Amino acid sequence: MEQPAQGRFDLVPTNLAITAMRDNGYKNTAYALAELIDNSIQAGASRVEVLCSEREEQLTRRKRRRIDEIAVVDNGCGMDLTTLRMALQFGNGTRLDDRSGMGRFGMGLPNSSISQCRRVDVWTWQEGVDNALHTAIDLDDIEGGGGDQVPLPAARPIPSPWRSAVNFASKQSGTLIIWSKLDKCAWKTAKAIIDNSEFLVGRMYRRFIDQGRATIRMAAFLKSRPNVVSIDKAVEVNDPLYLMSASSTPTPFAKEAMFEPYGESWEYPHHFIIDGRKHEAVARFTVARQEARRSPEGRDGGHLPHGKHAGRNVGVSIVRADREIELSLALVNPSDPRERWWGIEIDFPPELDELFGVTNNKQSARTLSDLLDRDVESMLESGQTVQQFFDELSEIEDAQLELIRFTEQIRKVLASLRRQIHSQTRQTRKRHKDRDSAERRGTAATRALQEQGHHGISDDAESLPAEARLDELQKGLQEAGVPQDVAHQEASDTVHSGMKFQFIEAALDSPAFFSVQPRGGVILIALNTKHPVHEHLIEVLDPNESDSNGSLQNAREGLRLLLEAWARYEDEQPEGTRRDSCMDARNDWGRVARHFFSV
Repeated sequence: MEQPAQGRFDLVPTNLAITAMRDNGYKNTAYALAELIDNSIQAGASRVEVLCSEREEQLTRRKRRRIDEIAVVDNGCGMDLTTLRMALQFGNGTRLDDRSGMGRFGMGLPNSSISQCRRVDVWTWQEGVDNALHTAIDLDDIEGGGGDQVPLPAARPIPSPWRSAVNFASKQSGTLIIWSKLDKCAWKTAKAIIDNSEFLVGRMYRRFIDQGRATIRMAAFLKSRPNVVSIDKAVEVNDPLYLMSASSTPTPFAKEAMFEPYGESWEYPHHFIIDGRKHEAVARFTVARQEARRSPEGRDGGHLPHGKHAGRNVGVSIVRADREIELSLALVNPSDPRERWWGIEIDFPPELDELFGVTNNKQSARTLSDLLDRDVESMLESGQTVQQFFDELSEIEDAQLELIRFTEQIRKVLASLRRQIHSQTRQTRKRHKDRDSAERRGTAATRALQEQGHHGISDDAESLPAEARLDELQKGLQEAGVPQDVAHQEASDTVHSGMKFQFIEAALDSPAFFSVQPRGGVILIALNTKHPVHEHLIEVLDPNESDSNGSLQNAREGLRLLLEAWARYEDEQPEGTRRDSCMDARNDWGRVARHFFSV
């Protein structure tokens, strides 16, 4: 009979578990540092400092700097001996059941640290920095079989280089964490670490910085000269909604909002019932101001510094307990540079963590992002309607039902937001030489018809003073969603150039794919961005597309001439039955076209 094995057989061998935990999902060094900043703010810190110590390496002809150690220090409440040991345990902590703030998962300090380095030292104090307690985790010791417990903390002074470098706001209480033996750091120099972390940290903690609840400093020095600081920055607000007035956004929007709320009801709250209690998540929508998208000189804002800044913040900002956990790309079309001109923020409390799928390293809300990435139609079984799908989820009391409804509402608003951006983009493009060729040809054809005795309703207003005509046309453009300054310029150009037709793009609540409206002696033709004809035909003929032989431009001009011909025909019909019949025919044409384009 085989004898039972002797010795110790851990269910999870410590050295192997620690090695596996090193690859724990932190996207890069900046995200790992954010975990420590979370702990500092949760501990009541009003000041947090991220410090980089560099060493000099001698190359053949020059010296170069390389990162040696990274530290995070705060003026929070500090820890006692027991709390310090718990803080370095994997999966333990003092806030496992606390949903009042950013913490709770009990993985932050050890997990984030070993994802970047092989040794982490912690000093903490509650009765002055001279009474600091210290302990450490060293992977070399653990992998060598040196122990499976957090070493007992002991009184130990903070090393002199760090005492010299730290700009303490308060020495009464606080914590200092030092990463050394950096073997997994994403960047090799202090400048790279700070440059890449500053933008992200400013976005993640924008509310704390904007409201004055926390100041975050990033600094660097040579280990041999800790008193000489080579980089010293206060992290600025980075708001992906671009509503916060003081931010890192380049001029001319460093001190004023670059975006504005999208519509009067720009906030969309949604309620969720968890364990019989109601919790609210809020989606917020913003859109770039017209002056951000195009400079007064007519330059495309996307090529300017503020536009490039917005290009780095594309996505849906998912915010939990006032801290951004993810900038999700689920709804983003990466090939469209206009995506930078909208902002969406989803704000929710920790009580919705499980429903939203928040990971224990607070890197993402997986369930929320997955649902944002899928429309409800993709979830249906063959032959199932949306309402039947919702009824089925309701019957089995599936908690995701309300989350699906919430994400569908977000998708719906974004579709409307995009239509406005795309429409306004076309309105602000520079005209071709003089005016659009189709508008000039349509005007010439109309003048010939007028000379032959044909009369349209719009012709009556041509005898009005230019200012009266301009005002009337501008009103029509603004009613269709064209910004006031653009509408004024467009109306002025059209009236003073004698054009008879004006094309615009607008989201119309109409079955027709275009509308016809006489305004100020001009026939205003609005192309309906909500109709499938717009996506499948009008957008395809965009004059800004690559068109080396001019075929797209010719097709676009031909389509517009056809629409102008219809518009003039409708304009010439007398008030009454015949005119109403033309409008009905245009609407019926749109309904049938929608059916054909949707098959």
